[in-house]
Amino acid sequence: MDFRIIILSIIIMILLGVLLKKIDLLKEEDVETLNNLVINICLPCLIFNALYTADVSLLPSLSILTLSTTITSLIVGVFTYILLKLFAWDNVKIWSILVTVVLGNTGFLGYPITQGIYGSEGLIRAVFCDCSTSITFVILSVILILIFDGELKVALRKIATFVPLWSIVLGILFNIFAIPITDVGTTVVGYLGDATIPLIMISLGLSLNISGLKNNLKEVSLASFIKLILYPFVALGVMALLGITGFNHTIGLIEAAMSSAMIGLVLAITYKLDPHLTSDCIFTSTLFGLVTIPLFLMFIV
Repeated sequence: MDFRIIILSIIIMILLGVLLKKIDLLKEEDVETLNNLVINICLPCLIFNALYTADVSLLPSLSILTLSTTITSLIVGVFTYILLKLFAWDNVKIWSILVTVVLGNTGFLGYPITQGIYGSEGLIRAVFCDCSTSITFVILSVILILIFDGELKVALRKIATFVPLWSIVLGILFNIFAIPITDVGTTVVGYLGDATIPLIMISLGLSLNISGLKNNLKEVSLASFIKLILYPFVALGVMALLGITGFNHTIGLIEAAMSSAMIGLVLAITYKLDPHLTSDCIFTSTLFGLVTIPLFLMFIV
């Protein structure tokens, strides 16, 4: 499928969320419900299905993509934190922005793009890049709990009950040991996984405050530059150091070029950051990504 069609479809789904809020069919308060549905049911099914149906012989060699993406996110995260501290911004604003630059849309946007261009071979590599998102999500959760709540036991409980992380573990185990889930199970998991992308896009649309883009112009512009320009170049350096080449390098770079992940909004809501600022950063990153992502793809594909 043409990647331009994929990106346009995603933007339309986001605007659908805006429209549904405008006509009062859904309300901004519904965002938390939609995000809980995605993070605890739909997204885990999407991840599990991709890993469960993958070629098991590829699993060890593809783990390097998870490592590369995680290292890239940590480097960009540390740099962004130091930079924003220099602006003397408060912790809420800093972390509301930071979650959008370290969490890439490697799943919701990366999956359809890589699968549309490269098929199942591209998708499985995208899944391993996206595994880093779950790891980074857990790391961010621990940090945010320690900063804003201060209870380590709360952080440990959050990690233990983080369903997407379990979906990675179970997807790999069920694949390796060829544990059947029956045709009914396969169908149910597939249907629920397919609901992930539209639900999270509509959720973003519900959270979007157009007027906030003007009020946070400096913040959203900086976040978009870091995520869409700086992040891919850091990824290039990390992959070079790790010796990643060929098809893995291609998919790794495509995934690094993705805009901010919608899942960052879950963190902003859960830890009472600034959801409006976070959603503004995500939307702006997605909007600018309409230009930067096709440019990257022109040089890669």
